[in-house]
Amino acid sequence: MLTALSALATFSAKAQLGFNYSQHDLGLGVSTNQVFGDAEKTTTTLSGNLSYTYNATPFVNYIVELQGGTLKGGDSVEYRSGRQFKNNFIAGSLRAQLQAGEFIDYSRSMLMDILKNVYGSVGVGLVSNRIKEVSRNSNTIPGYYTPGKDKSTEFYVPVKLGYEYKIFNSYNEPSVKIDLGYQVNIMAGENLDGFDAGDRKDIWTQLTLAVKFSIGGVTSHRKPLMRD
Repeated sequence: MLTALSALATFSAKAQLGFNYSQHDLGLGVSTNQVFGDAEKTTTTLSGNLSYTYNATPFVNYIVELQGGTLKGGDSVEYRSGRQFKNNFIAGSLRAQLQAGEFIDYSRSMLMDILKNVYGSVGVGLVSNRIKEVSRNSNTIPGYYTPGKDKSTEFYVPVKLGYEYKIFNSYNEPSVKIDLGYQVNIMAGENLDGFDAGDRKDIWTQLTLAVKFSIGGVTSHRKPLMRD
């Protein structure tokens, strides 16, 4: 009986001190996109995403993300190659994410408390490309043509750096998270832009702002999530 009471008192103390966190988050966000491929001109476009996060700890996260939007680039008039494209894409990815708070002591330093939310992330993804507008012929070089596919599915490796600002509720639990990150998607193939030219694989970059909401599975961390 005394053991049970002692365990209950310990749990209550931890909850008051801010040890608790949710293991499950749902999020939504918006990204700006640029493609660095075979079209000479980059164009910034928008896409949206939905995500589910499993928090193994508050600072070790596994994210499943679905996104869709438009990728554009090139200029059929300005450049001699005539390359220009519009890709209405759908993509899915799985990433593992590590935040600095997992391995630094942030309990007595305001700077470390701020830096604890910096993260790095890497994973694997699959993108379905649907080229809706494309110019593969040159307007100035007769017979010049760039081959490519109007439909393709490609693997990519997402590498992301960012910051997750945590908003705590009245129980000192992080219930809302604002995530700002820059992601580089390294393509395995050549047809993200609808062109197959050159030896360099396409690269797709994203600047993403997302909001995540805790949805349950409350458990305790080994140390408080807020600075003393």
